[in-house]
Amino acid sequence: MRARFLLLLGLATAAPDFAFAQMKLQPKATPGGSEIRYFTTIGLMDGNADVVLKETRQGKTVTAAVLDVCFPAEKGSNRQDRFVANLAVNGPNLTGTTQSISDKLPVSIKLTRKATGDTFEFRGQISVGQSVTEVSSPENFDISENEYLDIQTSDDGIVVAPNDFTGVSPEAIGVRIKLDAALDFLRSLKGEAVEVGLSSLAVTCDAMRAGEQTIYLTADPERTAALVAKARSTAGVVIAGWTSGSFEMDRTIRFAAAEWRNGDKANKEKIATVMSGVLARTLSAQATGATWDVNTGKLKLTFKRPSPLYPPLALTENIEITALVSPDRPAGSDRLMLWVSSPAITTADEGAGAKLNLSDDSTDEEDGGEPSDDNGSLDELAKEFKGQRWDADKSVWK
Repeated sequence: MRARFLLLLGLATAAPDFAFAQMKLQPKATPGGSEIRYFTTIGLMDGNADVVLKETRQGKTVTAAVLDVCFPAEKGSNRQDRFVANLAVNGPNLTGTTQSISDKLPVSIKLTRKATGDTFEFRGQISVGQSVTEVSSPENFDISENEYLDIQTSDDGIVVAPNDFTGVSPEAIGVRIKLDAALDFLRSLKGEAVEVGLSSLAVTCDAMRAGEQTIYLTADPERTAALVAKARSTAGVVIAGWTSGSFEMDRTIRFAAAEWRNGDKANKEKIATVMSGVLARTLSAQATGATWDVNTGKLKLTFKRPSPLYPPLALTENIEITALVSPDRPAGSDRLMLWVSSPAITTADEGAGAKLNLSDDSTDEEDGGEPSDDNGSLDELAKEFKGQRWDADKSVWK
């Protein structure tokens, strides 16, 4: 999914006078022919601050200004604080005072604005608590309100009612929620068989301005529909649905569910046993374990085989494969989908006596290398399950 944890209770109503700080669909009309312009590139706090300066103008004269600054609460911290200040306009001078929203620090702003051809220069000082930032930011371009709104839109990838699980992943849920409701929602998940994406706990600058954050959850596909329904009934939740996750369609098989179910649930023991047998054969390895994660519903299969790297050393390759089984549609189906990861292979000296310590200095898939060869395992699994593979070119099952 690139940890911060900041739940700013009541942020959505903390600054009601600053409508520009909330996500909007349409620009607001301005009286008397005035125009609203924005600056979003003013450099502050060594470039670590997210700055938005909103100006209201009559012609070239600034009649009102609002400064919105989101910044690290402590040096090097991922936790954010923010202030929003109405600025007094006196010719080229912009001044104001306020208080930061999270840490309640006093804020003082003294800026000078100067037009330089098609760009604008800002100089001065901004004090937050005991910290003073010298402002020297030349060559800033202003943008219109429509342009500003265009760059505020974001897609959190949530699909409320997917037709099937070819575009979203059955174990991955996204919940967009008001900031002042997030803490209660997260507390309600304690003790639940569900994993919360740590990075989604971060209240980003965009989330602070929108008054909403998106929390990502992972759960067994057998429970995700109930979790989505529960989230939708929770106060403060804006939308809840499925999003992207583990499933890669080119490593997924779809097959008839009838002989692979116990009642309305997947027969996980049978699926694990059959998969272990097929993979042991295709990988020329010995199956050593099969465990289902109670939170995510993922199956971890492990295998061992002799390493061909340096035969006289009699090294061992340990192979791990992850799998996930799910109905192919959120509303239930007579077909199941089985996603199977590429093999993750590590080599170790597991012989008797003193051991050779090994370090893996090879380039892995995340660094741009090719995934481990599965020796045709996916094709053999498709045959065993009498299943279909995904045709990426035509976006259909084949």
